Amino acid sequence: MLTDNAWAHTTNTWRDTCQNPGIQPRRTRPWRPQTNGKAERFHRTLLEEWAHIRPYTSDRERQATFPDRPDRYNYHRPHTGIHGHPPASRVTNLPGQHT
Repeated sequence: MLTDNAWAHTTNTWRDTCQNPGIQPRRTRPWRPQTNGKAERFHRTLLEEWAHIRPYTSDRERQATFPDRPDRYNYHRPHTGIHGHPPASRVTNLPGQHT
């Protein structure tokens, strides 16, 4: 999980959340807007394509639609910055990729 260095990402709740299996917290380098821009763009994409895509009747309903978002974003959603390919296409060490 890539985040900026904001206060919200240093709280006990954040640390506890990141202890769940599979979550690797990473922070952007201070004074490095290029990297922070990637995190900000990802947040904007989530807002546009998930959180605000339609009205939800509750926060629970909205959260229930989230589990498929990372898979869609990383493996299926075309990204203009990499010529319409998904981010996973740029990773060279995915499990099962070289079988």
